[in-house]
Amino acid sequence: MEPLGVIGAGWVGLVTAACFADLGHEVVVRDVVPERVADLEDGRVPIYEPGLAELLAANRERIRYTLDMADVFERARMAFICVDTPPTHSGDADLSRVWRVVEELPDVGERIVLIMKSTVPVGTGALVRERLDRAGLAHIGYVSNPEFLAEGSGLEDFRSPDRVVVGAFTDEDGDAVAALYGFTEAPILRSDVASAEMVKMASNAFLATRISFINEIANVCEVTGADVEAVARGVGLDHRLGPHFLRAGIGYGGSCFPKDTSALKQLAANSGYHFQLLTAVIEVNELQKRRVVGKLVKHLGSLRGKTVALLGLAFKPNTNDMREAPSLVLASRLMAEGASVRGWDPVALEEARAMLPSVEVTESLHDAIKGADAAVIVTEWKELQALLSPEARGLMRKPLLVDGRNLLDPAEARAAGFVYESIGRAAHDLDALPETEEPETQLRQ
Repeated sequence: MEPLGVIGAGWVGLVTAACFADLGHEVVVRDVVPERVADLEDGRVPIYEPGLAELLAANRERIRYTLDMADVFERARMAFICVDTPPTHSGDADLSRVWRVVEELPDVGERIVLIMKSTVPVGTGALVRERLDRAGLAHIGYVSNPEFLAEGSGLEDFRSPDRVVVGAFTDEDGDAVAALYGFTEAPILRSDVASAEMVKMASNAFLATRISFINEIANVCEVTGADVEAVARGVGLDHRLGPHFLRAGIGYGGSCFPKDTSALKQLAANSGYHFQLLTAVIEVNELQKRRVVGKLVKHLGSLRGKTVALLGLAFKPNTNDMREAPSLVLASRLMAEGASVRGWDPVALEEARAMLPSVEVTESLHDAIKGADAAVIVTEWKELQALLSPEARGLMRKPLLVDGRNLLDPAEARAAGFVYESIGRAAHDLDALPETEEPETQLRQ
């Protein structure tokens, strides 16, 4: 089996390393953060992904971690670049980590192939190729091999991909990378580098568009009395459309969709083209979170002095990733309205405390809702099914539940004694909070 390098021990890098090691490859993982490398060497995995820690442990003999780029190419002649490319203030992707990799490449005197897994703007590969050639490193090959892994199902997505995209400057390098995926029967799309880069950006932008579209439909459903869940099922049964990413809610988040939609929009703008559709997709996603605040105000009036519990803080279930999580925007908006905010998540407590210092992050679900005037389901963790209990209802000062993910059954929620609001489903005519004394009145007694 071909020895492989992985540059970047983030989520993509560790999933890639674990899965290729499990296939029998020796893998050297390089990162620039000493604490992360030390943790990984000691068996501590800093990222929550179902099955990842176990797979890394099972293949411990085939995986080595290092801070030194030279270690990567001691034996490996192919290395995956899995570094972060966060957005800049302008909306462009920050490629500084990519350039650092290029600058630190050792000249081993043999042909090596860099395989770009990181999501980069179209044209990045051409810039890397030009920089390598100028540095006298024409013998270093470059292949675009974008990842299509979803957090929470990364291992399964690697093992059973929908497709593998390989964009190369030379057939020789493309053949070498394609051969690494001999374990799968998925179609392998061979293309030029720019097209491979665009496949990744266009895929994420299209999925984000579907999410914003169904959220717009949900908003219309609320004012017309239609049920977006029934509408989405009917639309999804059309074989031309399919059911995926037609789940109404409070919008997309995470490390990919917000960054990639903004980057593609900015890439078009830099080329003189105004991408009107993506502009609307991004706007809808931002406004969707504000609609949740509007639902709270509808029932509570002014939020000043009220306590709101945000349930689920990671951007999606089965991850502790807080990047671009809707909870960040909601917490900020609620505090700006004068509310006190509590938060709970089954796995992202440490990350939430770092990113939400003004939010009281609680260890348990019941601690989050105790004495709250409202609770908002932000992430559809299965543990939140426990909300529909007399005990949970009794803990809240006011039984207002805004289901931002349409996780719960409306009839069951109302039967449990909650005033229930969701996304794209008409509120019940009789939904109204019972009269209770305001906190200021209670304090004077």
